[in-house]
Amino acid sequence: MLTSRRGFTLIELLVVILIIGLLAVIAMPKYSRARERAYDAAAVEDLHNLITMCEAYFADHMEYPEDIDDLGPVSLSKGIVVTRFDRETTDGVIVVHIHLHHESSRHYFHVEYPVEPIELRDR
Repeated sequence: MLTSRRGFTLIELLVVILIIGLLAVIAMPKYSRARERAYDAAAVEDLHNLITMCEAYFADHMEYPEDIDDLGPVSLSKGIVVTRFDRETTDGVIVVHIHLHHESSRHYFHVEYPVEPIELRDR
């Protein structure tokens, strides 16, 4: 007499787990790059906001800020770290240096405002 079996065999379950694992291995690098691009986009947006705040400070005080505290309360995106913000005079030109990055990104962004455009660099 034949009895019908219900359920899956161990081999069938292992094959399904293997397929899911392979799909995850393929998807993870793309997901990581997409997250890093999102972190970098947040950093660039915050850098643009800092430049705008520097311009507003200049319009009010007729000089650029010496440090980030001169700008008042600064609201940065979560995970954004400002590693350098200072003002210096080089060859008679006043330049504000701003370096920032996201804690989870391998890139940092540097601008010498108002002289240079924003640069992307690896840490």
